[in-house]
Amino acid sequence: MKVRYLIFLLIVISAIASCRPSYDEVKKRQKAEKARLQKEEAMALKVGVVPTLDCLPMYLAREAEMIDTSKADIRVKEYQSNIDCDAALIKGKLEGIFTDIVRGQYMKTRGTEVEYVAATNSYWQLISNRKARIKQIKQLSDKMVAMARFSATDLLADYAVDSVKLDAEKVFKIQINDVKLRWRMMHNNEMDAIFATEPQATVARIDKNPVLMDSRDKNMQFGVVAFRSDAMKDKRRKKQIDEFVKVYNAACDSINKNGVQHYGEILRKYYDLDEKTISSLPKMKFSHAAAPRQEDIDTADKWLKKQ
Repeated sequence: MKVRYLIFLLIVISAIASCRPSYDEVKKRQKAEKARLQKEEAMALKVGVVPTLDCLPMYLAREAEMIDTSKADIRVKEYQSNIDCDAALIKGKLEGIFTDIVRGQYMKTRGTEVEYVAATNSYWQLISNRKARIKQIKQLSDKMVAMARFSATDLLADYAVDSVKLDAEKVFKIQINDVKLRWRMMHNNEMDAIFATEPQATVARIDKNPVLMDSRDKNMQFGVVAFRSDAMKDKRRKKQIDEFVKVYNAACDSINKNGVQHYGEILRKYYDLDEKTISSLPKMKFSHAAAPRQEDIDTADKWLKKQ
């Protein structure tokens, strides 16, 4: 009986083993699956975002499955700074990005053509470290100001210095691209002042750091959504971008209807905000996709020519 049982067991084991795919078959399937995913990624419309409030419509579109129900495969790619988004766009890893006009126009001078499909509600505040006791722009002499090179914050830093006739060489513009790190450095007394947009500006204000300048008071509107020009000219890509615009507009409508604070879960998940900061965020209107103002493009071009 034992011999028969062992023979039966060996037959069962052999049968099971014969049903299992070989190592080569497994590797072949994995390679095929990887190729399929890479092709899908290449065909999808990829849009870069950063943890700033102008990108909230896309985080909402992802979480509310607005993207999943659209007619295009739209993929939101997260970065910690606009310069990282720019680099990915230039290398062809992205078709679109949330950025500012100064960065967009600068990319054009470097050989990457882009077109603007939307002007966003971004604004920037120059905020000083309360421990440095800086309450006016003219007190920034021999101080460090965190910003990002060839961006709206770079232009605004020069504008601030010129507005009070400070010696530009005595105001030290320090390139800190990561928007969260910029705030943390000031909080840790490593920076005298920073340029911040929302929600980092709210975080800084809650900590009682003085606001020295606000781009809204200067009638400057630099926030944009930009796409590669070659994508705009490609028929298949253009259809995807049209679907992106529909999704973006729908998300803007939802935020305008319910208010920013209504999406606390998204704000906690993508922006690392606590309840106090969320409740303190300013009321913001998110407009449908429309071209930016020519005067803002001209302002950016004029400043870039001087650099």
